[in-house]
Amino acid sequence: MRVRTFLIAAILVFGFVYATSVWKGRVGLPRLSSGGERSLWTGPDVAKSAGLSSEELGNIEIYKSANAAVVNITSTVYQRNFWLEVYPVRESGSGFLVNEDGLIITNDHVVSGSARIQVTMADQTRYEADPLVRDPGNDLALIKIKPRKKLSVLRLGDSDKAQVGQKVLAIGNPFGLSGTLTTGVVSSLGRELQDESGRRLEGMIQTDAAINPGNSGGPLLDSQGSVVGVNTAIYGPGGNIGIGFAMPINRAKAMLEAYQSGRKFGRPRLGVSGVHVAGDLAAALDLPEQGGFLVYDVAPDSAAAEAGIRGARRWVIIGNTEVGIGGDLIMAIDGRAVDRADAINQAISRKRPGDAVELVIFRGGRRMTLRVTLSAVAQPL
Repeated sequence: MRVRTFLIAAILVFGFVYATSVWKGRVGLPRLSSGGERSLWTGPDVAKSAGLSSEELGNIEIYKSANAAVVNITSTVYQRNFWLEVYPVRESGSGFLVNEDGLIITNDHVVSGSARIQVTMADQTRYEADPLVRDPGNDLALIKIKPRKKLSVLRLGDSDKAQVGQKVLAIGNPFGLSGTLTTGVVSSLGRELQDESGRRLEGMIQTDAAINPGNSGGPLLDSQGSVVGVNTAIYGPGGNIGIGFAMPINRAKAMLEAYQSGRKFGRPRLGVSGVHVAGDLAAALDLPEQGGFLVYDVAPDSAAAEAGIRGARRWVIIGNTEVGIGGDLIMAIDGRAVDRADAINQAISRKRPGDAVELVIFRGGRRMTLRVTLSAVAQPL
C-alpha cells in the first residue's frame, strides 16, 4: 500500500514539474503549423534573444562607430607587358579618415604609382582622391578627398603604450569584402620584416587579428576604438595564418605633423641592426645585466657610422644561441633605458632627419656618451 502511494505521488509530482516547465518555455514541444500539421523543429514557446557578453557589446559599439570612417581604396597603376604595351592594373586596399576635411591615412603600397585613386565610403559614396604625402620608408601615405557631407573620423591613439596581450580589432576590405571586422590581440612588438620591394619595415606591431589582402591601410583599433596601428602586411603568401603586422600609428602622426607644418617629411635613421640582450645572456657576454641593444651591424654612410658606433667583430655560440660580440651595447637613448627590443625605434620615430639623439653605450668595459645626428632613409626612385 505504501509503495503504491509513493508511486502515485511521484507520478503526480513529475507531471506537475513537466507541465510547469513547458508552460515557462523551458521544454520544447513540437509546434503545429497554421494548417494543424506538426512542425519539423522544436523550440521554446516564447522566443528569447541570446544574451551578449560585455566584450561582444564592446565589439559591436566599436564597429558601429568606426566602420563609417573606414574606406575602400582602388587605384589604377599603368604597367607594361612583355611586348612593352601599356595596360592598367587595379589595386585595392583600405584607409581611414582622420579629420572632417577629408584626410585619409593608408599604406604607400596601396596608392604608389597610381594614375587615379578612388575612395568608396561605407555608404557607397565615391570620391576621387589626391595624394598629399608619401612615406615609403614606413609604407604610409596621406591622401585627401573633397567631402560633400559631414564625415565620420577615427581617433588616433598612442602606439608607444601598446602591450602584448591587449585586445585589438581590425576593420578593412579583405578580398573586396567591405566593412569586415576581425578581432585578436597584440602578439608582439618591435618586429622587423622586408616587404616585396625589399624595404625593411621596423618596429611593427604583430597581431593575430585576421589580416588579408585588401586590409592594407585599414585601422588596427584598441578596445577604446582608438587607432594604434595601420594594417600593413601578412606573413607568407596568400591569406591570413594568424601573423599580421601593423605600422604603429605614431609613425603616421609624425607624417601628419610634417604635412601640417609644411615641412618636407622624411624618416629618420640611426643605421644599426642587432638584438636586445639582458640578464644572464648579457652577463655571459661580460656586459651589464641591465642590458640594452647589442649592435651587430652598422650601415655604411649612416648616422651610426658617422658617430663611430661599432658592430660585432666575431660570432660565438652561447647555449643554443649564436651571438655577435665586440659591438657596442646601446644602453640608453635620450635618457631612457633601452629595456625592450623596440625602444630605439620608438625613440627615433618621434624625431626628424637632422635631429640629434644622445646615446649611452657600453664599450670595452666602460660607459660613454655619444651624440648622433640622425640621417634620412633613402627613398626609392
